[in-house]
Amino acid sequence: MNMLNRVEHWGDTHHPAWTDGLRIVLGIILFLKGVSFISDTAYLNNLVGGLHFGLLPVILVHYVAFAHLMGGFLIALGCMTRLMVILQLPILVGALFFVNIRQGFSPMNSELWLSVIVLLLLLVFLVLGSGRFSMDEYVKQNAR
Repeated sequence: MNMLNRVEHWGDTHHPAWTDGLRIVLGIILFLKGVSFISDTAYLNNLVGGLHFGLLPVILVHYVAFAHLMGGFLIALGCMTRLMVILQLPILVGALFFVNIRQGFSPMNSELWLSVIVLLLLLVFLVLGSGRFSMDEYVKQNAR
């Protein structure tokens, strides 16, 4: 058994039930962040560079919005959790190092702290997986 399978097996067997609630909260936070991202058109317009749209910024904006909306929803349900976490990781690393660092390491920088906490939780659920109260577990139990 290779290392990835051993980590996945360990995460599936050592998953306390309270972490399912934490996974649901994480999914809701990501979903709401996606909603706020697509609803703030001024910030979105500033992010993609005003009126001169390049292809890469537009693709990145759509990727971030889609990944937060769908990824947050599916993480909250516990459906394909590890895959959705992997899709979220580049966004959070980019938010942490390219967006939030510009504002400085201040205790008052709530976006920085939210990014750090969400990134740490994503890494936890990359190892732990969905848990007992999830769509993945439901499918696994009913596939037999």
